[in-house]
Parts: sequence; structure tokens; C-alpha cells
Amino acid sequence: MMHYVGKIYRPWMEAQSVLIQTTLGCSNNQCTFCTMFDDKRFQVRDIEDIFLDIEEARRSYSHVESIFLIDGNVMAIRTEMLIKILDKIKHTFPEIKNIALYAGFNDFRRKSVAELKEIKSAGLDIAYSGLESGDPIVLERIQKRMTREHAIEGMAMAREAGIRVLASFIFGLGGKERSEAHAIHTTSLLNIMQPDAIAPMALAIQPGSILEQEVQRGEFILPTPLQILEEEKYLLENLQDFDCYYWGDHGNNISPMRGVFPQQRASFLDEINSQIAHNPITKQNVIQTFAW
Repeated sequence: MMHYVGKIYRPWMEAQSVLIQTTLGCSNNQCTFCTMFDDKRFQVRDIEDIFLDIEEARRSYSHVESIFLIDGNVMAIRTEMLIKILDKIKHTFPEIKNIALYAGFNDFRRKSVAELKEIKSAGLDIAYSGLESGDPIVLERIQKRMTREHAIEGMAMAREAGIRVLASFIFGLGGKERSEAHAIHTTSLLNIMQPDAIAPMALAIQPGSILEQEVQRGEFILPTPLQILEEEKYLLENLQDFDCYYWGDHGNNISPMRGVFPQQRASFLDEINSQIAHNPITKQNVIQTFAW
């Protein structure tokens, strides 16, 4: 039996992937909006235990084309160990087509481009990286421990190494006060970074999070549904014409949609404008939020 410790998370795009727990928790684990890894302290599992789980997965599944390495920011593992894990996966699953993991943009920066190229050559296809916001004030408030400059540098290093990057971010994370600034700065940052895929999701207040406490104390005023839609409209109108895949179909999004960008920009905007004009949710004063 494969071993998992604590709560387990993976991107919704990786629903069909076999999950191999490689790290426990997240090395930052301070973001105010997140409770994903509150139940464990960050550590790297023993490589022998990881190998045992890979071998167990081989016994359990006759055909595996996609594997996702969990928990948070697996890229924080030292390069030599990560390469051994990737080599083990490719040797054990010769049919594998996709190997993915979570990686902070700062995790890219902590390695050299040469190391990242080795990791790519060993089999890593795509890294899922939380951008959250491009607004410097929002980034500081959520305790991301990352600046715009860090994100730009990390993205550039990953691209030079040939690692595809999906950047996720959160509509509404600026609250009612900084909704417009959050949309403007996030869009401008994405235009600089030009990731291979983007995954916007609407804000969800997680029970027990620091952000929940800020909402209860009145320090963070939740945005309206209309503001959430207007943030997405601004993004779609102002993203430059770089090729990326738009994973806008997270379950919390008011108007879930996905497809190739910029080819589907017009249809996405038609949908958002229709939601703004006709969806009764836009009359509500506060967004409804749901735990992940």
C-alpha cells in the first residue's frame, strides 16, 4: 500500500495522475489564505520510502501515463535527490508521458539554471507555481515571501531550462479595497512572465486560516461577486497575445471556462460580459466562499 501523510492536495488538472508523496507540507506554510498543510511540518521523505511507493504504484496500476509529486513545493528538494526520484519513475514506468510537481517561484531561484536543466532532462514536464497576485501590497499582506521580481526571475530560469510552468492566482485576493489594483498588477506581471499556462481561481476563505480571522475582525473586506467578474474581465482584455492554456474552470469560479489563449479570448469575454449583465449573483454584496 502506498503511504500518504496528512491532507493530500493536487491541482484539479492532475485528477487522473498517480500521486507520489515526496515531501510533507510546504516550506513556507505562512500564506494567510492557505491551510493546506497546517497539519504537518515541512520535511523531505526518505528516498527509500519514496522508491517503495513508486514500486507499489507499479504493482497497483498496469498503465501509468501521468504522475504528480506531492506535497507542497517539491522543487525544494536538493537537485541530486530529485533527479534520482525522476530517474526511478521513468525506469519504473517506461510508458510515462507526464511528470509534474508543485514548485514555488523562489524554488527555481534557489537552483542554478544548469540544475534546472538537469531536472528537466531527468523527466520533469511541468511545475505548478502559486503566483497568487502581482500586487506588491497584496503579496506582502498574504505573507507570500515573494516579490514580483522574484516571480519574474524564477519564471525566466524555468523557461531557460525548458520546464513548463503553470501559474495560479486568486481573483479577489486584494479584497474589496484592492480589487482593481490586484487585477492590474497581476495582469501586468503575467504579461512580463508569460507562463505556459495560467489557472485563475476565485477567492475561498479557508476555515482556520489567518485570512478568515482578518475577515472576522473586519481587517479584510470581502469583494463582491461583481468585482470578481470584473477582475477576470480586466485580465482577459489586457493579457498580451502570448500562447498559454487558460485553466479558468476551478470549481469556485463564477464562470468556469478553459481553453487556448489568446485564440479563445473573444469567447471568454463574451461569457464574462454575459455573466456581468445577467447573473443575479452580481447583485450580492459579498462573495460566497467554499473551502477547497
